[in-house]
Amino acid sequence: MSTTHAVRVHQHGGPEVLRFEEVELPPVGPGQVLIRQTAVGLNYIDTYHRGGLYPVPLPATLGSEAAGVVEAVGADVRGLAEGDRVAYVKGPGAYCERRVVDAALVLKLPAAISEEQAAAMMLKGMTVEYLLRRTYPVRAGETILWHAAAGGVGLIACQWASHLGATVIGTVGSEDKAELARAHGCAHTILYREEDFAARVRELTGGAGVPVVYDSVGKDTFAASLDCLRPRGMMVSFGNASGAVPPVAPGLLAQKGSLYLTRPSLFHYTATREELEACAGALFDVVGSGAVAVDVHHRYPLSQAEQAHRDLEARATTGSVVLLP
Repeated sequence: MSTTHAVRVHQHGGPEVLRFEEVELPPVGPGQVLIRQTAVGLNYIDTYHRGGLYPVPLPATLGSEAAGVVEAVGADVRGLAEGDRVAYVKGPGAYCERRVVDAALVLKLPAAISEEQAAAMMLKGMTVEYLLRRTYPVRAGETILWHAAAGGVGLIACQWASHLGATVIGTVGSEDKAELARAHGCAHTILYREEDFAARVRELTGGAGVPVVYDSVGKDTFAASLDCLRPRGMMVSFGNASGAVPPVAPGLLAQKGSLYLTRPSLFHYTATREELEACAGALFDVVGSGAVAVDVHHRYPLSQAEQAHRDLEARATTGSVVLLP
């Protein structure tokens, strides 16, 4: 049996539990492909798997997205061949040099999109697609609030929402990040450490509030985010960067304006091959047209995943980050 190198955890904890080690590579079965990975995406959900917020069976290889080249094709696979440039979202398990993946999850890359771009955008970009187009379909002329606007998901979202004709208010942690968010289509930035962002949102909207808040920060921003919403507005909670949101009494939603609260997941929005292809196709289209630029801001060797996690959690990164096998 052949082997590959992977980043694994044998116990939940901080970045120090990450181990770069040799592991066995399973044979390619029917309906599967073997991918030689050239770039692996780094996402906040990886830290949840590592730390145990989203427990995974141990030992576990982390990582939810990657891109590379097909090296071998199993029986019954149609539409993929050796040498194809591909990407996928399937986690955990992507922090490795080579990986066997179900062909039903693998997408061929258009010529205009590099493998590094793909690894940096598949999970993030498809997340933005379903959030902006399906969870709450953003319309031209609306003003929305997006937390962590200078992050990997945020920079894609600011551009895509602007492309849809919306005005984006984004929260950020520093003036440098504010400048970056504005350069990517964010109309108004709020330094959440220095300003009352709920009061500022009300000011920017003439007291009306916004129809939707997209929040991947979690505990630190959730309560005040409800105060940013107009009556019957939607609170979209899709991450926990600052910790899990405490339990919420349903009556609070009525008190604050008959609000809607949802906790969506990409995997429920791409549950069928048809949905997966449509979601990825929309992403490929906006990136390929130039409406959304995906820039890799940070690169780390796969063997230095520990440092990459430290920097991500310290909010020392902006935009997309990839690990290079």
